[in-house]
Amino acid sequence: MSRIAVVVKGYPRLSETFIAQEMLGLERRGIDILIVALRKPYDPYIHELHRQIKAEVMYLPEYVKDDPARVARAKKWAEQQPTYAEAKALFDADFAQQPNRDRQRRWAQGCVFAHELPDDIKWIYTHYLHTPCSAARYAAHLSGRNWSFSAHAKDIWTSPDWDLRTKIDDAAWGVTCTAVNVKHLKGLAKDPDKVELLYHGLDFSGFPEPDQTPSVRDGAGDPVRLVSVGRAVEKKGYDDLLAALSALPNDLNWHFTHIGGGELSDALKTEADKRGLSDKITWRGAQPREEVIATCQQSDLFVLPSKLARTGDRDGLPNVLMEAQSMGLCCLSTKVSAIPELIIDGETGVLVEPGAPDELETALSGLIQDPKRRDTLGLAASKRVRSTFSTDPGLDRLAEKFRKVL
Repeated sequence: MSRIAVVVKGYPRLSETFIAQEMLGLERRGIDILIVALRKPYDPYIHELHRQIKAEVMYLPEYVKDDPARVARAKKWAEQQPTYAEAKALFDADFAQQPNRDRQRRWAQGCVFAHELPDDIKWIYTHYLHTPCSAARYAAHLSGRNWSFSAHAKDIWTSPDWDLRTKIDDAAWGVTCTAVNVKHLKGLAKDPDKVELLYHGLDFSGFPEPDQTPSVRDGAGDPVRLVSVGRAVEKKGYDDLLAALSALPNDLNWHFTHIGGGELSDALKTEADKRGLSDKITWRGAQPREEVIATCQQSDLFVLPSKLARTGDRDGLPNVLMEAQSMGLCCLSTKVSAIPELIIDGETGVLVEPGAPDELETALSGLIQDPKRRDTLGLAASKRVRSTFSTDPGLDRLAEKFRKVL
């Protein structure tokens, strides 16, 4: 039985349920896969989704120093292949544009990948157009296989155009998860038809329907329960949220819970202390999906103040917003990237400008005090997201593409 190799940066990762969902969906559609990861997991938990995936995992050396003998064997093997000259020329051209250790590491990973790839792998499919794609592309050429990609957010917006253009033109085809992404990538491609819009969507079977007894908390008595799920990184805008929370009227009663790890976790906690907010915030760190669902069910308002990071990084179409909406939880977010493709401002949620704490505070204050509006927006959101953003159409389309090559 033939398989495809699905390349990811790390596996399993709590923040990438959309990839795990896709893998499981492909397996259920009869597509056998091998997971190839550039690094081992760092998260303290895994999702139930990961337990259901049957595919074996090949871990490449994250750094050459991790296993120099393995890398040396692979490079020696690569040099003996008839494909070597062409593949090495591709790397040399990339290295001339980006002469650093990171690019050399991707070549080393690509050699190990190609050397150890089982014979039954007929196609290479890589998530993200940055580092995983570099290793996957070199491996594809060394091993004489075709390849394709799925592009998302950071990989698009923090990669130089020359790198994106090179990879798009070299791939057999590619998909990406937002209309904003499609427009950008098509604009770089020699053949724009190679790039296709394919929403990840969500498998709603694991998410409860909206509670038929809506919350009546309005900030006057019991605290209105605010929640956000996301990594503590610049593009999520949690610094703006802390500024907005500190500006709320003193007579409003609320409590905010954050779920997620991330490099800015300590800095955000320190900022919350400085603003006198610590008694009203619970930082829960990384949690499995089951805990995320339970927390959302107990909450009144989901807040995700996404913005453009200074590096250019930005969200794509955050799964956490789809998850919250599917349960009827009113969402407050920003007009950045593809979020307006998901949330219709004033109809299925509320959107403010990114990087605008004052607008965020005004919207928060209004929604905290208006449980009826929160319920109306949440129910409308659940109805729309469940009908428009199901995972099945995208998975069916991907499975169709892979059946043609298997």
